[in-house]
Amino acid sequence: MFDDRSPIYRQIAERIKADVRSGVLKADEQVMSTNQYAAFYRINPATAAKAFQQLVDEGVLYKKRGIGMFVSEQAREMLRAQGRETFFSEFVDPMVVEARSVGVPLGDVVRRIEQFENGEV
Repeated sequence: MFDDRSPIYRQIAERIKADVRSGVLKADEQVMSTNQYAAFYRINPATAAKAFQQLVDEGVLYKKRGIGMFVSEQAREMLRAQGRETFFSEFVDPMVVEARSVGVPLGDVVRRIEQFENGEV
């Protein structure tokens, strides 16, 4: 599950975010405890705790004292909004810049996207 590209705690946080964003984990659903997560993935509990704390700090998870961690009510929409912003900044904006640089009118880009959406391409 883990690779060497980024710290394990970040990979844990990203996996949980992806599960929330996709609806695998739902609002107010309890997630595994840090100890359960650590045992399941055979990692240091402190690493799992760091990931969970990051998610709490970001508002993705919340703690119920003595019970565990749960997905926050607004987490999915917040993560999806972040994903949309990332999509535009990483994909659409560079595409527009490239289209302009090669002389493709933006109207043609929009038409192509619409053709793609309609299954014409």
